[in-house]
Amino acid sequence: MVYVHPISTDADQLRQYVEFGINLYKDNPYYVPPLVSDDIASLTPEKNPAFDFCDAQSFMAFRNGEPVGTITAMVNHAVNEKTGKKTLRFGFMNFIDDAEVVDALFDAVIAWGRERGMEEIVGPMGFTDLDQEGMLIEGFEELGTMATIYNYPYYVDHMKRMGFEKEVDWIEFRMTVPDAVPEKYSRIAEIVAKRYDLRTKKYTSRKKIKEEYGRDIFEVVNSAYADLYGFAPLTPRQIQHYIDVYLNILRLEDVSLVVDKDDKLVGLGISMPSVSRALQKSRGRLFPTGWYHLLKAINGKTDTVDLLLVAVLPEYQSKGVNALIFNDLLPGYIRNGYKYAESNPELENNENVQKQWEYFERRQHRRRRAWRKEMPAATLRLKDLEKGL
Repeated sequence: MVYVHPISTDADQLRQYVEFGINLYKDNPYYVPPLVSDDIASLTPEKNPAFDFCDAQSFMAFRNGEPVGTITAMVNHAVNEKTGKKTLRFGFMNFIDDAEVVDALFDAVIAWGRERGMEEIVGPMGFTDLDQEGMLIEGFEELGTMATIYNYPYYVDHMKRMGFEKEVDWIEFRMTVPDAVPEKYSRIAEIVAKRYDLRTKKYTSRKKIKEEYGRDIFEVVNSAYADLYGFAPLTPRQIQHYIDVYLNILRLEDVSLVVDKDDKLVGLGISMPSVSRALQKSRGRLFPTGWYHLLKAINGKTDTVDLLLVAVLPEYQSKGVNALIFNDLLPGYIRNGYKYAESNPELENNENVQKQWEYFERRQHRRRRAWRKEMPAATLRLKDLEKGL
């Protein structure tokens, strides 16, 4: 018998919830665990500003007292207002290969969504577009990244069994970092800089980049990503949250800002050394030694760089600004010994983004999917679930 319990936002319950997924993949060489503290914070209303416009409930499935699955139901009211749909999201999902477990988890999520008037269910998604999203459907024997979900192939089988269909796909590329900046890239970058009076700007102080361009970075993201699937503009509280959390860990040599003649930010490229192996060694924990592995990866030598954010204001898109960004970043990549660059997820129909890789040796090595189906009638009422742990 499988029992599904609503999980409170108590830190101990959330830790058990997050660590279930890490333990499920303990022998998998391709899985990259999240930082436990980060996922706990994401699921805690007091720590995640997305709760200003999102509702959520996490569930955990047990059999004979042992955890066998997790899932979180979310309603992003900002996105639903933008799209005019009543969409329930699911995410933070892990489960053993067992239909009874999977069905019980989704029954709980659907019951919760039905009580809130939702009409369709989509996922895996996060609270916002900057969270991990998309179920892996190709590339199971490729090392994951900090920014992506890894899952077993049987997840796909269960989604199809339950009648879910493709909503959108994201694809990912692994590029070979060239020995020198491609001549065509340099030439395009020079032309673009002169034509639009643009230049790149570098920093050596995290404090200074935060003060001068911290908010502008995420306002550019708001403008550049406005029409992408599942995106709603980041709020001021979210922007401050991302400034505080992420700009503190960047290697600034791997950041490129493009500004106009008035020093207004028009484009950016944010990347960082891969921490995949470090997260595997730490198993997602900062203590007692996880912090050491992460700092070593960020400040030391690794052969892979992760491209986290590339964003250009709409009025400058398709004008070669991306060439300016990578013409600035590539010398640092070469100097630091990076051999490969991970694109991380890009919507499969986003041709403008994929064109920026055309001058690189590359291979598409992963594909991931958001699944969708009309909300079926709930097969249980939430009050019928056993409460608590």
